[in-house]
Amino acid sequence: MKVRQNLYIDRALSDALEAIASGPGGNKSRLVNDALADWLARHGAREIDDLPKVRLDRMSRDIGLVRRDIDLILESLALVVRCQLLLTTPLPDTDTAARAVGRDGLEKFVSQVGRPLAPAGPAEARP
Repeated sequence: MKVRQNLYIDRALSDALEAIASGPGGNKSRLVNDALADWLARHGAREIDDLPKVRLDRMSRDIGLVRRDIDLILESLALVVRCQLLLTTPLPDTDTAARAVGRDGLEKFVSQVGRPLAPAGPAEARP
């Protein structure tokens, strides 16, 4: 169903519409209808495209903050490890008992750090 509209448009637009519609198969109503439909489709699509941009910008900003925090934590850990290695004297090669205790402690540390990073598998596979 079509609805009649009474619109006021600029003289230049009216003259251009008249010139286009005067050609073969020209119809002012169809031309205006098609042009308005195209404009509304582009305008609606632009609004839909603008909605995710705000969320993506916020997510990018949040990822930047997380990256900054991770860099800070890694730098702090590197300083702690460096200080620990500088302050701890190395064990002599002949002290196998102390080396075994140290190796056992290192294996426990590595397993504790690796546990949250391991892929989720069967319940019995996880310690």
